[in-house]
Amino acid sequence: MTRRSKRLARQFELIQRRLPALAGFVRRMRSNRALLIRLPIALILIIGGVLSFLPFLGIWMLPLGLMLLAIDVPFLQGPVSVLIIRWRRRIAVCRRWFRRKRV
Repeated sequence: MTRRSKRLARQFELIQRRLPALAGFVRRMRSNRALLIRLPIALILIIGGVLSFLPFLGIWMLPLGLMLLAIDVPFLQGPVSVLIIRWRRRIAVCRRWFRRKRV
């Protein structure tokens, strides 16, 4: 495994720990047997994220599709894992900010 793929695997493991309800789904999607399912789902999510101006689709679909696609496309592994890390840090900063505002 390369450094990028290890970092992406750590991010998926963290998602599994923080969101136990999604752990089984994430584990199945990361398995090698799910390749034929994973790629079409990733492409559908990316297209749905691009078409987020429609009422039943949302921008939330784009990062999920990129995460699934990054499992199979090596040059996406680095940028996607960096985006996941930045997103987690931003959420942590927002949580600290809201805690200070309440007091």
